[in-house]
Amino acid sequence: MTNVLKSQSFKNLLSDQIAASCLILGFVFYTIWDQLFWWGAREDYSFGYIVPLFVAYVVYDRWPIMRGYLFPDNDNGGVVYSVYDRSPLGLVLEWIAVCGFTASLLLFATGALLRTATGPQNPASLAIAASLGGLTLSTVFIFAKQRADGQLMPLKQRLALTALFIFPALIWMISAPLVSILETNIRVFLLNKVTVAVFNIFDFLGYELEREGNILILPKGQVGVEEACSGIRSLTACLFAGSFLAAVYLKRFWKKMCLVAAAMILAVLTNLMRSMFLTLWAYNYGSEAIDEHWVLPLLGDIGSVHDVTGVAILGFTCLGLICLLPIFNFNLHDYVNHDWNADRENEA
Repeated sequence: MTNVLKSQSFKNLLSDQIAASCLILGFVFYTIWDQLFWWGAREDYSFGYIVPLFVAYVVYDRWPIMRGYLFPDNDNGGVVYSVYDRSPLGLVLEWIAVCGFTASLLLFATGALLRTATGPQNPASLAIAASLGGLTLSTVFIFAKQRADGQLMPLKQRLALTALFIFPALIWMISAPLVSILETNIRVFLLNKVTVAVFNIFDFLGYELEREGNILILPKGQVGVEEACSGIRSLTACLFAGSFLAAVYLKRFWKKMCLVAAAMILAVLTNLMRSMFLTLWAYNYGSEAIDEHWVLPLLGDIGSVHDVTGVAILGFTCLGLICLLPIFNFNLHDYVNHDWNADRENEA
C-alpha cells in the first residue's frame, strides 16, 4: 500500500485536472514568449530570464504539500479531510472563481489580440500577465473541488491549495513592464524625491551645489539624477527577489508581505545611497567621472562607475533581504518556552 501511495503523482490526477493544468501551462508559455521581448530589450527587466526558473522551483518545492491535499493520507503529509463544505461562503467563492476565470480569459484574449495586431507593447503584456494570475488562481480553486480519488475537498483545503499558487501566478506582473503612463509617473516621482533628498543631504553637510529640477549643479560640472537611475530598475528587481524569498522561506502571509515591503524600502534606500555616492564622485572628480570605467588588476575593465555601483547596490539589497530572513523566521514563543537546561545537560 505504501509503494502505491508513493507512486501517486501528477499523472494520477483526474482527467479534468490534468487538462486544466495543461491549459494553464499553455498560457504560461505564451506569457513567457510575450515577455521575452522586454527581457531582452530593456535592461531593467533583464531579471525576467530567471523568473520561469524560479516559478518552476517554487512549484517543485511545494509539490509535496500540494500532493498532501490532492492525495490524502500518504507519506507526504496527507491531510485529514472533513465533510465537504457546502456553506453559502463556499458557493459564493465558487461563483467568484468562475466569474474571475471568465473575466481573466477575456482579458488574456484582449491582450493576445493586441499583441498580435500591434506587436509588443506595455498594455498588452501587462494584460496578459495580469490575466495569467487570475486564470491560474481561479482554475486551481475550481478544479480542486475534488481530490484525485474523486472525493469532494472541503473549502478550507481548497483555499489553502490555491494560496500555494499565489507566487507562481502573480510574479509575472513584476517581470512585465507597467503601462507607459504609470511607469513614467513612478519614474518621475522617484527622480524628484531622490534629487531633493540628495540635495538636502549635501547642503546640510556643507557642500556647495544648486538644484534645477532633477539637475544638480556642482563646482566641477553638473549631474542629472537620471544618470544615477531613478531606482525603478532596482525596485522591480528587489521586489522580485523579496517575493521569491518570501514565497520559499516564510510561511505566514503577514511575514511575506512584510518582507516584500522591506524589499521595496531597501531598494529605495540603497538607490539613494548610490545616488549620493555618484554625486560625491562627480563633486570630487567631475561630472564625466561617473561614466569612466574602473579597471582592476586581475579582472580588467569591470564597467563604468555608474554601472558597477548599480550592480553592487542590487547585490547589497538582496544580501540585506537574506539577512532579514532569520529575523522574520524567529519564533519568540518557541524561544521563551525552550528548555535551556535540557540543552546544557545534553552538551554536558
